[in-house]
Amino acid sequence: MNSLEYKVLDSISEMIKSNKKVALATITKVEGSTPRREGSMMGILEDGNIFGTIGGGNLEAEVIKQAKKCMAVGKSDTFHYELTDSKGSLHMQCGGEADVFIKVFNPYDKLYIVGGGHVALKLYDLGKMMGFYTIIVEDREEFCNIERFPRADELMVGDIEETLMKCALDENSYIVIVTRGHKHDEIALKSVIKSNAKYIGMIGSKNKTKHIMDNLKSEGISKEELKEVYAPIGIDLGGQTPEEIAFSIMTEILLIKNNGKLRHMKEMI
Repeated sequence: MNSLEYKVLDSISEMIKSNKKVALATITKVEGSTPRREGSMMGILEDGNIFGTIGGGNLEAEVIKQAKKCMAVGKSDTFHYELTDSKGSLHMQCGGEADVFIKVFNPYDKLYIVGGGHVALKLYDLGKMMGFYTIIVEDREEFCNIERFPRADELMVGDIEETLMKCALDENSYIVIVTRGHKHDEIALKSVIKSNAKYIGMIGSKNKTKHIMDNLKSEGISKEELKEVYAPIGIDLGGQTPEEIAFSIMTEILLIKNNGKLRHMKEMI
């Protein structure tokens, strides 16, 4: 690889680390005369901006167009191009052919579990099972450590408000607030309620929820913002154990994530 290709891969890596959707177009096969050789790379962002090049001209424009389509559906694909002036070609004078593989890097879904107690522990197990990038946020180290959460992707120990304010909460973020008490729950909710998280849920009874919501309204949080919070949290599955509560929460998260419907699948006979 040359220095330009290394720069393309470095940029792709940075985009992935930032949890941004990006595509990598690579020329995998050429025949005859083409603008660039096999292995040439170009990164494409969702808005069509690029870094690197696979030769410019109609080939590059068409690849950008296809990459945007691939990113829209979240799937990688391979495309064949004829760089001639014949019907159905790219109307280029090179005369060769090129295959281009477009690899789409989709953002990962992040599950933020605020709290490290019994429900958090079971929710963590479910989150890892479902493939979420799982993050535990706690202010007590004895409830947020590698021994308690050995497969957590991140353990964030410290002041809950300060920690959450530093988090990159985006449309791929799902936040579950299950701290040790209503004061900490309120602090956590206030810290994330204006974020772009796709899901914010808070555990607690109807009375506790009303108390916290009233407090936040008095501090200037709008009714519209509060209505976006799932509290009391979870789907009413009738369970009471930490396992059952965690399962009801994850059911609600998956319902939101997958645009699901709350109905039975069985058919009447």
